[in-house]
Amino acid sequence: MASALRAAILHGMRDDTRQWIEADKRHAWHPFTPQDAWTDPAHEPLVIVRGEGPWLWDSEGRRYLDGNSSIWTNIHGHAHPSINAAIRDQLGRIAHSSYLGFAHPLAGELAEKLCSFFPAGTLERVFFSDDGSTAIEVAMKMSLQFRMQTGHAERRGFIAFADGYHGDTLGAASLGGVSRFFERFRGMGPEVGFVRSVEELETKDPAGINAVVIEPLIQGVNEMRPWPAGMLRALRAWCDRHGVLLILDEVMTGFGRTGTLFACQREGVIPDFLCVAKGLTGGYLPMAATLTTGRIYDAFRGPAENAFYYGHSFTANPLGCAAALASLSLFESERVLEKLPAKADHLAGLLSRLQADRDEVVDVRQCGLVAGIELRTGLGAEVCLKARDHGLLTRPIRDTLVLMPPLCVETEHLDLAVDAIRSAIRSLPPAAELR
Repeated sequence: MASALRAAILHGMRDDTRQWIEADKRHAWHPFTPQDAWTDPAHEPLVIVRGEGPWLWDSEGRRYLDGNSSIWTNIHGHAHPSINAAIRDQLGRIAHSSYLGFAHPLAGELAEKLCSFFPAGTLERVFFSDDGSTAIEVAMKMSLQFRMQTGHAERRGFIAFADGYHGDTLGAASLGGVSRFFERFRGMGPEVGFVRSVEELETKDPAGINAVVIEPLIQGVNEMRPWPAGMLRALRAWCDRHGVLLILDEVMTGFGRTGTLFACQREGVIPDFLCVAKGLTGGYLPMAATLTTGRIYDAFRGPAENAFYYGHSFTANPLGCAAALASLSLFESERVLEKLPAKADHLAGLLSRLQADRDEVVDVRQCGLVAGIELRTGLGAEVCLKARDHGLLTRPIRDTLVLMPPLCVETEHLDLAVDAIRSAIRSLPPAAELR
């Protein structure tokens, strides 16, 4: 029966699509994916083969709007000529060389550029790594070693916020508040306490706390839930009063998503550590950075034992640096941030009307061009699948549809995305509508 069902699903596909799917189901292991569901003969994966601007094409020639920026990474659209050219130019020179004991031109240029977005004397140093999890790991280990080397080794605890998400490596996972992902690993990493608000944080004894970690302005994996206005400023003030370090996880919120280049700039907050990844290279290549202050950096100077013995083989990869510099240049040449308020306002109007039109929509939450559309229980996955038929690709978090398109989208693309969700909801079978 299973083989017959598989044959029926694969019948009519192009030969290369069928071969890719069969090889994938035999050998690949996908992230955040129950493997029995993935390898079920009835499951037909989409095989993405091409992108241009905000669009993606699958191996069968179908076109979709990239509604979640290819898992929250893409900034200026796919195959952008400027980023493509920068990578090609660097590829003609060298694809990679060690950053351990060597330097290369673009890494220094990129570090200087990232620091330039903040006031002089604040975030002055950049440590490169590979992805969001490692950017957080860098901040965690740096902050702990900083305490050891400044006479406060007893301050080793971290505070994170309930339902937050900061990555999947063991240290980053210890900060995670989503029990489905992290509960089985509790107690295997650093000491972490959890709070839900700054008010709850006020009840904590700060004596042993090293650092507080937060996704500024909006939590991502927690179904796109914004923080109250002014919360980040209050958190910075609490940290300052008690000598606690502040680590901002801008892996998702960085590079224009919330309306400013970095979310912390919305409230005028400078952290002790700023962690970025995803959009750093415009969504092209895996690369991350942890920015920190001169005060932190100075504690690692002196004898050899003070050095930060941490790194990755592909730290400061030249191709990644080339892509990142090209992406940052586009923010200026294409006036990306200037155009965002009008797009965000347009999206807000569309989402408001969607909620008014459809009883299935429980809530809409938005920060800049980041939006979560919460549906009634059990509808999230169904609506996402049906939205494909109307030209939209995205993923749900439980029953919240994420809408986070590349910043290059125009208002007509946003119209298409919300219309696709509306049409997908309308196409639900009666049983689903009655849930």
